[in-house]
Amino acid sequence: MSLATLRERLIEQLEPAGSWTADRAPARSDFDLNPDAERPVRTLRPAAVLIPVIAGPEGAVVLMTRRSDSLASHTGQIAFAGGRLDPGETAVEAALREAFEEVALDPALVEVLGVGDAYETGTGFLVTPVIGWLTATPATTPSLDEVAEVFEVPWDYLMDPANHRRDSYDREGQPRRWYWAITHEERYIWGVTAGIVRALRTRLYGEDASADVVAEDAA
Repeated sequence: MSLATLRERLIEQLEPAGSWTADRAPARSDFDLNPDAERPVRTLRPAAVLIPVIAGPEGAVVLMTRRSDSLASHTGQIAFAGGRLDPGETAVEAALREAFEEVALDPALVEVLGVGDAYETGTGFLVTPVIGWLTATPATTPSLDEVAEVFEVPWDYLMDPANHRRDSYDREGQPRRWYWAITHEERYIWGVTAGIVRALRTRLYGEDASADVVAEDAA
């Protein structure tokens, strides 16, 4: 389907950015695939990520990053630009600020279409995905202390449930942990980032993979 149809679907299915509140409850989490894991009672720290959907000449693509190898945590992982909210910030403001700080993405180029389901991470963050629309591939410059690489992944590929799988790892003395993963070319997208992609796909197209969605190239 056309880029215009995809944009309309995003606007229709996402929560309007203006209705966002800092106390919204998580709709998805790292615990969805691990229902038996201990889920601590805690105050979640608000954070936001920007999911930039670019209307490319060959279809929609999504801008993603590979985190710097010098970071203390999540080294080299695939992620969306984002981070915790500063005091008084909205999710949209934080997502746009972080994208500018991490990859120099000009906020003026981003049309915010809405926000996705709040996602609780195992590390205690409540992440709001902010979905933005860009009419062309923007100029970006990664902040090398945070981001090693900026790249694009086709929207259809990310939204195709055939590319989503459940992976796991074992930690000594603890139950096996399951998580969503997506492999695109040589890149391994997993954990919170893949969980947010999966949650967005479900919100837009439904819980189950259907032949109709695949036939429509998820647009």
